[in-house]
Amino acid sequence: MIKTLAAHIKEFKKASMITPVFMILEVIFETLIPFLMASIIDDGVEAGNMQHIYIVGALMVAAALCGLFCGVMGGKYGARASTGFARNLRQAMFENIQTFSFSNLDKFSTAGLVTRLTTDVTNVQNAYQMLLRMCFRAPISMICAMGMAFFINAELASVYLVAVALLAIVIFFLIRGAMHYFQQAFPKYDELNASVQENVSAIRVVKAYVREDYETSKLKKASQGIYDIFCKAESRVVLNMPVMQFTVYTCIMLISWLGAKQIVNSTLTTGELMSLLTYCMNILMSLMMLSMVFVMLTMSEASAERICEVLNEKSDLANPEHPVYEVPSGDISFEHVEFSYHEDGSKPILQDINLQIKAGETIGIIGGTGSSKTSLVNLISRLYDVSKGSVKVGGRDVREYDMDALRNQVAVVLQKNVLFSGTILDNLRWGDANATEEECRRVCRLACADEFIDKMPEGYHTYIEQGGANVSGGQKQRLCIARALLKKPKVLILDDSTSAVDTATDAKIRKAFAEEIPETTKLIIAQRVSSVQHADHIIVLEDGRINGYGTHEELLKNNEIYREVYESQTGGSGDFDEKAGEE
Repeated sequence: MIKTLAAHIKEFKKASMITPVFMILEVIFETLIPFLMASIIDDGVEAGNMQHIYIVGALMVAAALCGLFCGVMGGKYGARASTGFARNLRQAMFENIQTFSFSNLDKFSTAGLVTRLTTDVTNVQNAYQMLLRMCFRAPISMICAMGMAFFINAELASVYLVAVALLAIVIFFLIRGAMHYFQQAFPKYDELNASVQENVSAIRVVKAYVREDYETSKLKKASQGIYDIFCKAESRVVLNMPVMQFTVYTCIMLISWLGAKQIVNSTLTTGELMSLLTYCMNILMSLMMLSMVFVMLTMSEASAERICEVLNEKSDLANPEHPVYEVPSGDISFEHVEFSYHEDGSKPILQDINLQIKAGETIGIIGGTGSSKTSLVNLISRLYDVSKGSVKVGGRDVREYDMDALRNQVAVVLQKNVLFSGTILDNLRWGDANATEEECRRVCRLACADEFIDKMPEGYHTYIEQGGANVSGGQKQRLCIARALLKKPKVLILDDSTSAVDTATDAKIRKAFAEEIPETTKLIIAQRVSSVQHADHIIVLEDGRINGYGTHEELLKNNEIYREVYESQTGGSGDFDEKAGEE
């Protein structure tokens, strides 16, 4: 874990090394001040030597200024190192997430990834800053103060040793008790973030069903869980302060009492006693700092483990050693394909799939919910890898291609595609960053999106809210189809992506595809028979197997499932614009 995290310090190694140096120098200068103060009292005030007071006083001021400078510089470089470290961690995590396959993403919740990128990284950042500053300052301060105390009077300094030993034991058990609760706390943040994210993204449904009270109670429960765990942890950590104060006051009383006796016996001076009391505070405050460092490190350990889980996660999919960058055609073949989402899956999702699809063909895919229609097409763009057999595009196994090159030639339009905040042109240019406005208008005409875009006040420069909140479901789907077309793919997959479009518009889109992109292989997943009945061939899937394959007329004669679906949709309860859809 440490090796994984340390690799991301990178350009901040210099700041990370300079910070402890300044902290050590600050401690040395601070340690000199009580010693110089003792000299002023004993050799200046009591001896009435003003010149000595001026000289040593000037040295004290110089030591204080040097200590202040070192403290400021330590803070500056410590902040630079810790914030830079956090920046690198977030960047590395985000970049690694971009490489994840769908199966990798299935291991993490969206809320969990957000928590790791925010709360967990902040915890590690704070711990790293404390590590660079306090973890060096506190031990060195305690050692220097202890050394000076023994130099002044070994007998009285031994009181510190006993106090430090007892305090260290107590703090160890307190922190150990709190550690268990801190490790439980951060998964609770995932639950809280998940609740907030789900509520905000589905706020229209919440309001439509008047479930605000339920959502509020769910968030309250998640917040209460975090509150309860931190209360239990802090109830143990908070005992640090009373234990520390008891130890400090006990040491002060013992040293004052024993020191007074030695002053009376002329074995200790007043200045030396004052120095010992100051060193007493330095030693015990250093120990308190260390205890807080341990608490912070304990909290950050759980966060660091969660961060490393993301950083160390390797994509299940990888490019071959010598990838192919050119997809020659839109030919697709499935050869004895089996697929399962989990390696230990008892039953494959897809079983013995054999298909031959020629470039330019339009293939309809129909089947009931759970028949693995989406799983089938996901294998074409290599969003998942087959468990057995092979999927070929352009005559080559998809595992031979560079994944970016393959996915640029296999465009997928999902039923629940996403639009991003920005103008319509910004969203369209996800398909081709260099596309001209005229090219964007052309694909929008193909997708029948120009019908509503032209009616908008700002046309193609209309701003789309996050998630496409200011456009309808059908408009969103048409924009996503246009975006995919802008890639000029050799294979276009429409995964139930016209479900929110009326049948008349659906028919126009199919007609435009047939006329404008005849060489592009088109796979259309649909629930409506009207969306696939004009396809060159139709695949009927049932429980991950091909139940039927043929034209609309052939399947009506030979396939019972297809015939039942067709009759249920056209037996008097068809779409209100069914006639328009057939034109």
